[in-house]
Parts: sequence; C-alpha cells; structure tokens
Amino acid sequence: MNKIPQLRQAVLTAAIVLAGAATPAHAQDVNAGKQVYAQCAACHAVTASNGVGPGLLGIVGRRSAAAPGFRYSPALKRANLTWDEKTLDTYIADPQKVVPGNLMPFSGIADARQRADLIAYLNTIK
Repeated sequence: MNKIPQLRQAVLTAAIVLAGAATPAHAQDVNAGKQVYAQCAACHAVTASNGVGPGLLGIVGRRSAAAPGFRYSPALKRANLTWDEKTLDTYIADPQKVVPGNLMPFSGIADARQRADLIAYLNTIK
C-alpha cells in the first residue's frame, strides 16, 4: 500500500495546526490597557487637556508634538513621527531610544502584552 497520500495528509494537517499556533494567543484587552494607563495618568489626561504631559485624546494617528498648547522638547519637535500602533509600541517600550533627548521621565514598559493592551485602550479615546 502506498503511504504517500497519507504522508501528504499528515503534513497538511500539521501545517494547518502550526499556522493556527502562529496567531497571537492574546487579544488586546482594553480593560487591561486602562489599568496599564494608570502608569501614565499622573502626567497625561485622556482628554485634550495638557498637564505635565500632553493630553492623549486622539493620540492614535496624531503627529508627534502636535497637541495644541503643549510645550514640547526640541527632540520631540524634530522627531516627526505619527503615533500609529507600531510607533506607539516602540516609543512606550523605550521612549529615550526612539526619541533621544525627549523630556518624558519614563523608562518605558518592557512587557509587550501590557503595551498592546495600553495601545488598545488609547485607540478608544477619540
């Protein structure tokens, strides 16, 4: 009996199972992101109001150093970034690495899951 069709089926099944395993195991959690945001709340409001840091209302999709009335560091003014999900993720992970010389006194969030949740939350404040 020829084992090649059975082998092909086994390989195809394994490929399908592995492809499913490659998808993210964690969906972004807005409620968890709101809890992570507590680290940001001392300086950033979820409104357009500026405080120690600029207000975060509508941050996703906004250009860097663009919140009206906030006095940005020269480094952030020169950065010319758009705060999309990828840029926010790298910036939140290590703000000084992404924009050396920025004045935000925050070392970053190392945990990728927490950053993803935080960005999911930031996407809701429009």
